[in-house]
Amino acid sequence: MKKSNKPVKEVEGTGDHDGHDSLTAEGKLKSKIYEKELRRLHVELVKLQEWAVHTGAKICVIFEGRDGAGKGGVIKAITERVSPRVFRVAALPAPTEREKSQMYIQRYVPHLPAGGEIVIFDRSWYNRAGVERVMGFCTDEQAKRFLDTVPGMEKSIVESGIILLKYWLEVSEEEQTKRLASRIDDGRKVWKLSPMDLKSYSRWYDYSRARDEMFLASDTSWAPWYVAHSDDKKQARLNIITHLLSHIPYEKVPREKVKLPKRQKPHGYTDPDYAYRMVPTLKWSAD
Repeated sequence: MKKSNKPVKEVEGTGDHDGHDSLTAEGKLKSKIYEKELRRLHVELVKLQEWAVHTGAKICVIFEGRDGAGKGGVIKAITERVSPRVFRVAALPAPTEREKSQMYIQRYVPHLPAGGEIVIFDRSWYNRAGVERVMGFCTDEQAKRFLDTVPGMEKSIVESGIILLKYWLEVSEEEQTKRLASRIDDGRKVWKLSPMDLKSYSRWYDYSRARDEMFLASDTSWAPWYVAHSDDKKQARLNIITHLLSHIPYEKVPREKVKLPKRQKPHGYTDPDYAYRMVPTLKWSAD
């Protein structure tokens, strides 16, 4: 993987809030600092976006990890200030009967980036090494065949000119329990707790063994795995975005200074006397 020659300091932390002052009493990163640093990193992500479009770069980022590790939060932090036409998220549903009959990798290939695209996989072809293997959706033979072939497949991806970054979010047993339990009575999160999640939760060490075999087989020099501890979600998001930016040789693309043009004169236009169906303006209270 080609690394940037530009100074990494452009995407490092600002360094003016080191030490205990940056942490809460629970040892987590303070929200004020998180928002400040995330805003700065969002500016860099926009630069990356413009560089990718300008140069036709192809970037593929994979996020894997246990349920509750924070993959969705990291992806949201990356994509919330950029164009969805450039930063595209691929979160594939369960395969159809037709897809089950295909070569395994076939359903993922159409989602790989073309020039000027950054594709983020919220889980990826590594489903076969993880959830499919642990939950019995594929045989051990199929999983081992995948692990035998995936290094060569990823080498072909990299040799085609795609920058491939693979992240594993590592969450502790205690923090995973806390996060999954919090979804039970939270109407905003209940959709995140499926029967499959509950079954997966009980198989912590089966997933640990599957993860270890996956790393052993697919942590290569051309497509290495990067592990991020995610018990502190905010810290993990900043760390991952900073790392991602430092591993892509993007540069700021020159652009003309933006100036709003003069607005046209009304030339006799008046607002119509029309009975619009208005959205009611409600009175909101802090209580």
